[in-house]
Amino acid sequence: MFTFDERLAKAVEFNKQFVASRKAAQIATRDLIKSEALDPEEITQLVEVYPAFEAGKAYAVGEILRYDERLYKVVQSHTSQLDWTPDKTPALFSPAIPVGTIAEWTQPTGAHDAYKIGDRVTSNGKTYESLIDANTWSPATYPAGWKEII
Repeated sequence: MFTFDERLAKAVEFNKQFVASRKAAQIATRDLIKSEALDPEEITQLVEVYPAFEAGKAYAVGEILRYDERLYKVVQSHTSQLDWTPDKTPALFSPAIPVGTIAEWTQPTGAHDAYKIGDRVTSNGKTYESLIDANTWSPATYPAGWKEII
């Protein structure tokens, strides 16, 4: 039978090993995520390895974090706020979406995230390609700005 102090020491050691292994997994996969070398299923399996979004935390460009079961890359250094969540602040975060994955259309918030000629999106179960630069309209709102891809 172990004493309380021995059990506590074992728990502390286990926690250190857990933290070290999580950090090693982050280091090993960070460049794969940044280079978009992983497919969506592989990225989904890595979500729990990364730290959760925190309000009041200083983030640097390139950091990867999780929010609402998705991974995001920091695109602008900042100190986060509760109302600047990764899913609602594209000026600060971009989804970690692999090359070849076509994201669902989302409303751009400005020039920094407007769609460019050739950008592809999905909307209402269809795939579209932007025909214009600075495209802030959805395929349904401004069909002349998009070409449906078959």
